[in-house]
Formats: sequence, structure tokens, C-alpha cells
Amino acid sequence: MNADASMKRPGGRSARVRAAVHSAAVELVGELGADQVTLPAVAERAGVNSSTLYRRWGTLAALLADVAQHRGDASAPPLVGDLRTDLENQAVWTLTELSRPGGIAFFRAEVAPDVDERREGLRECLRRVSERFQPVLDTARERGGTPPPPSLEQVLDRIVAPLYFRVVFSIPGTDEAYVRELVAGLIGEPSVEP
Repeated sequence: MNADASMKRPGGRSARVRAAVHSAAVELVGELGADQVTLPAVAERAGVNSSTLYRRWGTLAALLADVAQHRGDASAPPLVGDLRTDLENQAVWTLTELSRPGGIAFFRAEVAPDVDERREGLRECLRRVSERFQPVLDTARERGGTPPPPSLEQVLDRIVAPLYFRVVFSIPGTDEAYVRELVAGLIGEPSVEP
């Protein structure tokens, strides 16, 4: 088996290394903040050689983007088929991910000081967020109804962007009630308290 094939196996050493590196990165970002974390520090915490990290991820921003992507893959809420509920669930999940220890640090690391890395990080972040909300809108369109569901751009502008902005700047009142208000404002229905 060649080296490329062994790196792509879903299990085995490669998966263990990735899990150890991801765990170490999350711990260090939570403890120190992303601006104080280095690839060698992550490698030391994970118990692997730093050359492994440089070979696989290249930069800290790329590693943190990979961590952010895989954290989201595992825990995003399933769709229930109701536009309001699904938008609220995805938006609350987004807020929870950003607000947990180290959460916003992963976003900040993605928008690295290097212009090329920042563009790539922002594109990756937008791709992940879009993939989270697009199925909500597709499901609502398939079910029909009046009025039709909003566009992805409207969801990004009126739900996602305000959440990121308020978490980045630690604006009080950024909670589940605020999420419900954003969704209600977008789809034109009164907010319902749980």
C-alpha cells in the first residue's frame, strides 16, 4: 500500500493521529487562545512529530479549519422538515459552536493575517455554513408553501452574519431568544418562545 492510500484510510494510525492532533489543538486554543498556539506545540501535546503536522496541514490556520469542519460534521442537528424549526436549530447550533471555549478562536484563525490564507479560510467557512443551511432551504422548497423560503444569501445576511458579528464582538443578549428573533424577522412570522 502506498503512503497516500494509508493516509486516506478512515481508520488505523492516520485516524488516531488526526484525532489526537484535533484534540490537542482544541485544548491548546481553549487554554492559550489561537494566537499563542503553534504547530510544534500541538504536535508535542498530541505526541506526534511536528513534521507530520506540517506535511498534512502546512499551517496552523489550515489545521484549525480542519478541526472546525470536523467538529461541525459530527454534531449538527438533523432536519425535522419545518422551515422555522430547522432554521432555528441550525442557527442555535452555529451560535453554540461559536460561543463554546475556543469556538470563535477557530474562526479568527481561519481569517489569518496572511491575505491568501484569509481568503481561503473565509471561503471554507462560507462553504461550511452554506452546506449547513442549504438543505434547510431545499427541504422547504420541496415541501412548497407560501411564501417560498428565503434564499441562502438572505439567510447568510440576516441570520449567520449577525451571529458571527455579535459573538466576535461579545455583544450581550446574543442567545437563543435572539436567534428566534432573527429567524422570525427573516421568514416574517412572530417569534415563539419554547
